[in-house]
Amino acid sequence: MKKGFLAAIGVGIVTMTIAVILLIALGPTEEYAVFLDPFKDKQTLVTDTHVTVQNVGRAPLTNVKVDYGGSSKPDLIPLLKPGEKVILSPPAGSNLLEVTVTTDQGVNVTKPYRTPINMPGMMGS
Repeated sequence: MKKGFLAAIGVGIVTMTIAVILLIALGPTEEYAVFLDPFKDKQTLVTDTHVTVQNVGRAPLTNVKVDYGGSSKPDLIPLLKPGEKVILSPPAGSNLLEVTVTTDQGVNVTKPYRTPINMPGMMGS
């Protein structure tokens, strides 16, 4: 009984390893794609905000426009190569509600700001 169980576990591990290797080897499946992560952490006196923009597609993206909303001026990234990541700070006048990214290739992604979950007992440590 134990030999069969161990063999099943071994087959499962090998199968999962092959699947992970194939996913890594195949890389991104979409030609044009953006990962967007607007982050806002309201501390007691300071608000930490940043926006991560990453090209997760197979091809370069041009004229990547990062619009923060409100009266702020958008950022423009002329070229974002596959796998390249840029971390930006929203300028003054941003409404800090959501961020929209558009590109020459037709990518259009809008996301609200993500905030961390405050853990009880973590404040003032």
